[in-house]
Amino acid sequence: MKKISIALWFLTVSVFFLACNGNDSTTDTNDDTDVNTAEVDNTRTDNMQQDSLNQTGNIAAPDFVMKAASGGMMEVALAKMAQQKGKNQRVKNFAKMLVQDHTKAGNELKGIATSKSITVPSEMMAEHKTHVDEMSKMSGAEFDKSYMSMMVNDHQKDISDYRNASENLTDAEIKNFASKTLPVLQKHLDSAQAINQNM
Repeated sequence: MKKISIALWFLTVSVFFLACNGNDSTTDTNDDTDVNTAEVDNTRTDNMQQDSLNQTGNIAAPDFVMKAASGGMMEVALAKMAQQKGKNQRVKNFAKMLVQDHTKAGNELKGIATSKSITVPSEMMAEHKTHVDEMSKMSGAEFDKSYMSMMVNDHQKDISDYRNASENLTDAEIKNFASKTLPVLQKHLDSAQAINQNM
């Protein structure tokens, strides 16, 4: 009888320890789950912050200067070409306006960028040079039509880029330059659309 009591005592103790270990294991599992959940939450937060940053359309000043300066050089090169190779007088007058406005804007942007040690390209980017090369193969009415169509598309893109810069750049001077140039670009777009409709 005494042996049975001792055996029951050991059995009770064993069950007790097993139960305790089971609780510890559950606690550990819960702890691991909490850690994993925290990691997932942190990752989700980081991704949301990155998405928010991308959606604001943030742009660095050097990137804007590079693209704007190159685009301006293309505008001037094509406008000078239009004055020589074009046939329509309205196209020639439009081109003359672009040479004046984009030369002025280009010089102003260069002055601002240089004062901030921002590199200003000395030649056009590849995509802009390609447009110039393509247009150089045309003349007369064909040139006029292609040129005005390109000017509509190009100024729509320019306005989008300049508006983005005017809203999101952190550099006050370049941001102000973008804001101030927007009405000029809009004037160019309005003129280009009016001429293009009658080509």
